[in-house]
Amino acid sequence: MASKLMLRLAELKLPLDHTEEELTQAVLRRLRVTPEQLLEQRLVKRSIDARRRDRIQLIYSVDVQVKGEAALLRRIGNKGRVRPAPDTRYRPVGHAPVGFPLDSVERPVVVGAGPCGYFAALLLAQMGFCPLLLERGQAVKQRTADTFGFWRGTIPFNPESNAQFGEGGAGTFSDGKLYSQVSDPEHYGRKVLEELVACGASEEILTLHRPHIGTFKLATVVRGLRARIEALGGEVRFNSHVTRLQLSDISAEKPFQLDGLVLADGTEIPCRHLVLAPGHSARDCFEMLEQIGVQLQRKPFSVGVRIEHPQHLIDAARWGEAAGHPRLGAAEYKLVHHAENGRCVYSFCMCPGGFVVGATSEEGRVVTNGMSQHSRNERNANSGLVVALDADDLAPFERFPGDPLAGIALQRELEERAFRLGGHSYAAPAQRLEDFLAARPSTRLGAIAASYQPGVHPADLAELLPTPITSALREALPAFARKLKGYDHPDAVLTGVETRTSSPVRVPRDEALESLNVQGLVPAGEGAGYAGGILSAGIDGIRAAEALARQLLASDSNATA
Repeated sequence: MASKLMLRLAELKLPLDHTEEELTQAVLRRLRVTPEQLLEQRLVKRSIDARRRDRIQLIYSVDVQVKGEAALLRRIGNKGRVRPAPDTRYRPVGHAPVGFPLDSVERPVVVGAGPCGYFAALLLAQMGFCPLLLERGQAVKQRTADTFGFWRGTIPFNPESNAQFGEGGAGTFSDGKLYSQVSDPEHYGRKVLEELVACGASEEILTLHRPHIGTFKLATVVRGLRARIEALGGEVRFNSHVTRLQLSDISAEKPFQLDGLVLADGTEIPCRHLVLAPGHSARDCFEMLEQIGVQLQRKPFSVGVRIEHPQHLIDAARWGEAAGHPRLGAAEYKLVHHAENGRCVYSFCMCPGGFVVGATSEEGRVVTNGMSQHSRNERNANSGLVVALDADDLAPFERFPGDPLAGIALQRELEERAFRLGGHSYAAPAQRLEDFLAARPSTRLGAIAASYQPGVHPADLAELLPTPITSALREALPAFARKLKGYDHPDAVLTGVETRTSSPVRVPRDEALESLNVQGLVPAGEGAGYAGGILSAGIDGIRAAEALARQLLASDSNATA
């Protein structure tokens, strides 16, 4: 049965305090139809236009069904920003044949239970391939206990169960942002959002322009994803650290064929079809891939600090007198500055009403990140304030020209410096903004309390960051204050070091999403260099699952021919 024709209306602008009836009236005016002709109205997206703080507007996209849609569309055309609504339904690339083997080398394996790995496994399970998912860390309940215990100083740091490793990946302890700038003509992002809602996320993520789940709700969502995978015949194993891929030489277009995996406890798992989604912090995985001959590339990334302001200051700067309005919530910001030394400084992973948290995955190193609850109602706003690196920054850390792991070496150096400056206790070095701009060490913090757990130690961040990074940040902060009043508050807190903005390594792949030199290996997600956040990682997980499904269906076809 054909689906009913819906029309999409874009850029419906209404004042902040409008009623639902006013939205319907705006739809009728745009279409030039009567209320009797309007059969259905469905909200698609809501965003905020705050370019004028004295006249903040809400902007809507709405799908509608009306009598005589085809004729109406011909009459109006695109002049009224009206077009047929796209079909966003997901259609799988195929289904596993009856009796698909579960105990053979053909069973697909997914490594990594972050958003990419979970969506790859979910889609494979929905197509009937009953995947095996391997995660080095703990299930989310135990992982949460381990991570919060470390932050609070009640239990030791666990390098296999922390803010980076374990069920849900790095996104579990974040703001849970669900927006992305990746091209998505197949509407895979809609599939990701719908599955997240089915697993416990709020339905508002389907319509908000910049949706987020929030840290505490994320734990429920990832458990729901696991349950859906298992209900469809998939298997999830925790504490299963893959330490080696087994490859064989083949005389084909590619020199290697994937044959299996080896776990840390020595277990060998036969495998010829693998989605590798290790996350951006799986440094031992990248080192292993290099050792066995998998092609790797260096990938651009950025480093810097976290900056904290009172949330009410950011609200006032963004919303003016409308600050506190229930339809606005906690204000976000996005800032960019091109410094005179050629460096680009920008805000990253902004977390309204949130915390700065310890995000290390290795002993003796300090890493910062931000997270927010769904309510975003904590005292401070925080954001990464980072600077893009260039080849000169990486050169001292190269083992040879073009070394793909030089970025990892640089990250480790900065994280070790942060550990030392913080007092060798996983406390983070912190500095007042006024002191940072004046190039003097902080001996105390001011009126704005740092939220970082496990704690902060006043320091001089110039001892932490490379000189070009420090110079660019000092130039950018006053420039940002000209865009956002109060951003240069003297007591704003800078906490270091922010190094995990993205993976410093890419595992290159071909048009079929397979490794350039290993048959059967599909590298995917943020760690492999193909995503930058929960939504884009989930989208890449879907694409990886489809790539593996095509491999499996082709193998089955060849076997039965």
